[in-house]
Amino acid sequence: MTNRVGRVERTTRESSVLVEIDLDGSGEVEVSTGVPFYDHMLTAFGTHGSFDLTVRSTGDIEIDAHHTVEDTAIVLGQALRQALGDKKGIRRFGDCWIPMDETLAHAAVDVSGRPYCVHTGEPEVMIGFTVGGNYPTVLNRHVFESISFHAQIAVHLRVIHGRDPHHITEAEYKALARALRAATEPDPRVGGIPSTKGVL
Repeated sequence: MTNRVGRVERTTRESSVLVEIDLDGSGEVEVSTGVPFYDHMLTAFGTHGSFDLTVRSTGDIEIDAHHTVEDTAIVLGQALRQALGDKKGIRRFGDCWIPMDETLAHAAVDVSGRPYCVHTGEPEVMIGFTVGGNYPTVLNRHVFESISFHAQIAVHLRVIHGRDPHHITEAEYKALARALRAATEPDPRVGGIPSTKGVL
């Protein structure tokens, strides 16, 4: 299998983002977005996906975290898509259950080339909650939709139950990371594209 590294830079009037990801890494992570809780979540994403992940983002966080969080998710999705290459020899599908104290989250992904995101189950408290005074949890769905669309993968992410917005958010990021790890891992029984169409 060829080197599976994606590196994407994107600059707008609202943010400047660099993401580099190695799907065959060991969880070496360096993240700086200016939004501390988002750094925590992306660090968990790289660590639990066993991806080597570098994220460097700057943006207008003095206005709101929204632009920086959204743009970083866009670039992360683009870097994932680049790293996947032709997708030969991968498992394609993956899922994971993550229990985190009172919270249980489940993610299922298909590295399909067809972006689709289903995100359900978050309690209403997530709409108006901000973790650590810097990360509005209402952004969770936007992050997962952005990754799904720009990586061109199907993502189904469910919160089965949970109370603490910190735990809920962290369980979701970890579940997505583990599901992606499973889906993108080499499958020794598959030499080509894991699809009857011959392309993903």
